[in-house]
This record gives sequence, C-alpha cells and structure tokens, in this order.
Amino acid sequence: MTAPLWHPSPNFGPRRLGAQPDLVVIHYTAMSSAEAALERLCDPQAEVSAHYLIAADGRAWQMVAEVARAWHAGAGSWGDVTDVNSRSVGIELDNSGDRPFPEPLMTTLEALLPGILRRWSIPPERVIGHSDMAPDRKTDPGPHFDWSRLARQGLAIWPDDDVDAPESDFDTAATRFGYSSTCDPKKRLQAFRDRFRPGATGPEDATDRILMACLAAQWPVAQSRRKA
Repeated sequence: MTAPLWHPSPNFGPRRLGAQPDLVVIHYTAMSSAEAALERLCDPQAEVSAHYLIAADGRAWQMVAEVARAWHAGAGSWGDVTDVNSRSVGIELDNSGDRPFPEPLMTTLEALLPGILRRWSIPPERVIGHSDMAPDRKTDPGPHFDWSRLARQGLAIWPDDDVDAPESDFDTAATRFGYSSTCDPKKRLQAFRDRFRPGATGPEDATDRILMACLAAQWPVAQSRRKA
C-alpha cells in the first residue's frame, strides 16, 4: 500500500493528561462518498474528524497525526477508558453500513493496521468497533464488517469456543470483556452480535452466553496502564 495522502483536518487537539493511544476504533462513514466524508471530517463547523479515512476503492487519507487527539469517538467507554478520543486512533471506512466492505478497502485497512499497532504497542484485542464503546448511540461498523478476517491476520480477535471459560451470565462477562455495565442491555447485545454473531436475532440465548464467556476468559479488558 502507498502511504495515505495527507489531508489535514483542523478538528483535533492534544491528548489529555499525557495519554497515548492504546485502542483503535473502527467506524463507517454512512455518507454518499469518501470525498463527502473527507470534506465533513475536515470541516471546522462539523467538529468531527478521524486519524484515517479509507475509500471503497482502497485510497486512503490521513487527517490527524496519530500523536494528536482526533474527534471521532464521542461519549462512551471501553473497560476503564472513558475518554476514548484521548486513548485511540480512529479509522473511518467508506461504507453505508448496509453492504459488505469492498476488497480494496479491506486490503488497505489490513496494510494500515499493523503499523499503528506496532507504533503504539496496541494488542489486537484493543481493536474495537464504534458500537463496542458506544452501543447506546452507534451501530458502526455493523454486521457487514468482517471481523473474523482481521482476526485471522492477528489484527483483531475472534472467540475460541474451545476455551474452558467459567460459567457466567452475559452481563457479567460483557463487563469483564470491556462493554459498559450501564448501557442498554438490548443495544449491547446487538453490538456484540453484529460483531461476533452477524445475523443472529431474538432474545439472548446460550450461544451468546458461551461466546461472551469465552471472550471474557481469553481477553479480559486490562486495567488502564496509561493516563486518561
């Protein structure tokens, strides 16, 4: 992959309290085109941004330096991290949320992520979706995003149902994994399913509980070792 084109956004600030990135948050743009998203992410009136944007055809732009705090996550949390913007790198993907993510886009994402993870020593379990940290508000990147594909390359995670996980109710395991304990349980279940059981419907069931218990046993969210 060629380096992303530098297209600076004015919508950023310093990371608070000396924080460094230890999360990557994946979004979709839900806009008509990558160019429309780029314009909005660089519009000072919009007051939103991200570090990177990847178009459906694989082109990529960087709008904010990784050392700076982009304005992409908004209110939400993951584990004990409540200022997600100060602790994350945000990546916007050119997609409406109702269709698969094209191969050129995924190929560029897979080329971009390893460098980010390496530069900031971010483990794959801390690559999350916007809906993971804000299930009450957000649904992106949604059920069409191929998390298992990233996991096969060590760029995200996937539950191993062969793990001997201790029995636990869904809410307890979800909190141990990283989801907020105060969000709407139905929206949290949907965020979990969109990522790990795309297409699943109906009330919480045994498969949900088994998979969440495995996730919590394999990757319990680490208590913060960084500020903010």
